[in-house]
Amino acid sequence: MTKRTPTPAPGSETKRCAIYTRKSTTMGLEQEFNSLDAQRESGLAYIQRQTGWKVVDERYDDGGFTGANTDRPAFTRLLADVEAGKIDVIVVYKVDRLSRSLLDFAKMMERFTAAGVSFVSVTQNFSTADAMGRLTLNMLMSFAEFERSMISERTRDKIAASRRKGKWTGGPVPFGYSVKDKKLLVNEVEAQIVREAFTLFLQHRQMAMVARTLTERGLLPRGSSRPPEEGLRWSKDAIARVLRNPLYAGFMMYGDELHPGEHPRLIDESTFRHAERILAGTGRELRFTGTNPDYVLRGLLRCGLCREAMCPGSTTKNGKVYRFYRCSKRDKHGKEACRARALPAGALEDFVAQRITTATADGTLAVHVKAALDARIDGKRKAIEKIRADLPGRVAAASVNASKYTEELGKFEGRARELVEAKLRVETDRLVAAERQLAETERDRLDLEVADAEAKWIADALRDFARIWTAMTPENQGRLLRALVAAVRVKEESGVVEVELVNFAADPGAKEAA
Repeated sequence: MTKRTPTPAPGSETKRCAIYTRKSTTMGLEQEFNSLDAQRESGLAYIQRQTGWKVVDERYDDGGFTGANTDRPAFTRLLADVEAGKIDVIVVYKVDRLSRSLLDFAKMMERFTAAGVSFVSVTQNFSTADAMGRLTLNMLMSFAEFERSMISERTRDKIAASRRKGKWTGGPVPFGYSVKDKKLLVNEVEAQIVREAFTLFLQHRQMAMVARTLTERGLLPRGSSRPPEEGLRWSKDAIARVLRNPLYAGFMMYGDELHPGEHPRLIDESTFRHAERILAGTGRELRFTGTNPDYVLRGLLRCGLCREAMCPGSTTKNGKVYRFYRCSKRDKHGKEACRARALPAGALEDFVAQRITTATADGTLAVHVKAALDARIDGKRKAIEKIRADLPGRVAAASVNASKYTEELGKFEGRARELVEAKLRVETDRLVAAERQLAETERDRLDLEVADAEAKWIADALRDFARIWTAMTPENQGRLLRALVAAVRVKEESGVVEVELVNFAADPGAKEAA
């Protein structure tokens, strides 16, 4: 901050006054006589009552700017004129027109004082020329900041209450919807793209592939005011935002809470939950994170010498691409750490497929896998239903008790009231916990629907593996192998390749030799 030497005013008795006005919103500013004019008129009347005061020609009006900060064009000009010595007194209608932040206001006062400028609030009848005025000003600013905090809290509470009732509260309109009368309506053209994104993701398990496929098909996202240099196209991040948005399954979000929304859903909840599980990486088939789906053994292949993972690689010679898997330990630390050589990818993949073809030839493996998966799913379903059967009663009991203690609160004072309040807190905690557990069991039931569909898909693939395998895309080949195979180990010295299948009858992760 640079202090200035005040410029002598034109005439020893004349004080040059600047009137500053501000309004937080632009509503009504188009009227011939608006809120800013009213503030200025009040300031003019005050100045005319003072001896030797004269208003400057420059106007300082900020319409549609908040007082929570100082980023306002007219206010910036006002400060520049203060620093230039063009103003002796600043006149405002109320203190909060200048600032709603006590910290900002304190900084302004320092600059005004350094520049020899006084400050007057017309309706609050004080000036900063004396200590009492400054004390009063600080008190008023404290109340103004308190009021601003209260407005923020009320706004947050209103948004929370609206979202818990499933109402749309504004903001960027999500892709797939439009807004009319503050309600979300389905945009059928965009909604079809959303549904296609979920379908493609459940099929391929890769957001990058979904983005590429939608773009290639001309199913594009909305344009923006800043078109990308490479043209309008889906990105992996944009697809992630779509897949992770529970709004499409009919929910309204508030923080981590999900509530049934008023808007129509674009996909069913089980589809959303299925995609959510894949994104969260809770499914075994999700260990595949590579971008090249052709390496269907990625994540399954282990070096027979050092037992480290084998990673994909390729080389091109005479225009032909040669794919292989190589030991990751040797890759990182050299052949001294592991002497395993790179192995041809195609031969290994064909060998594993042939082993599974042989194992499934008589149909018993498909039957065994389906029965084991059904048994596991039925077991989980019974456990969930057992937990769920007790929950409605717990919710009802806690709700009745909480209502009873709420009514009793008004009947007691002192220690007795404290005891009732403690009981009310306990019952409220029980009610919240029971409702949360009930919601979790509902999600678990949806997860079982997804698991049912996955079990059927695996069993169907195994019943006719030899024919279906060749018709599958590389993405689905990898998906099936990661659901079916626990590990593939290559013992280079003996030429043995071991294929371990998942033990579906045991806990996930248990294995049995094929």
